[in-house]
Amino acid sequence: MTTANISTISTSSDSCHTLFVCKTCASVWQDGKRLGESGGQKLLQQLQGLAQNWHLRDEFPIQEVECMSACNRSCVVAFAASGKITYLFGDLAVDDSASAVLECASQYYSKPDGLLPWSERPEALKKGILAKIPPIPLN
Repeated sequence: MTTANISTISTSSDSCHTLFVCKTCASVWQDGKRLGESGGQKLLQQLQGLAQNWHLRDEFPIQEVECMSACNRSCVVAFAASGKITYLFGDLAVDDSASAVLECASQYYSKPDGLLPWSERPEALKKGILAKIPPIPLN
């Protein structure tokens, strides 16, 4: 796995945040081998490019994942942080969602519990939510 760093602004949140991106999503397969670049790889590259100028690039690393088992709902990303709700989003458009993902990640970062109300999410992330996983309680 490769990690690209993402933020320079510190907030009151002490949680370690991660943006997971499936790099296998939207692959074309032939004879058991992937052909060309997957949609997930393209989305990952777009996110990494935009993240270079993202104010949270150091606090919210992007981590590529080989597969997040949501193949019928690709492209897929997840926001996770200790003590916060984890979100898994799918059905993201390869060419039109990278900036919305980083915008939503910024919202997630600023929320103490990670709660992302539907009405506050960028349009590209209002649909396609695959999971909202409760946080593991902090001790």
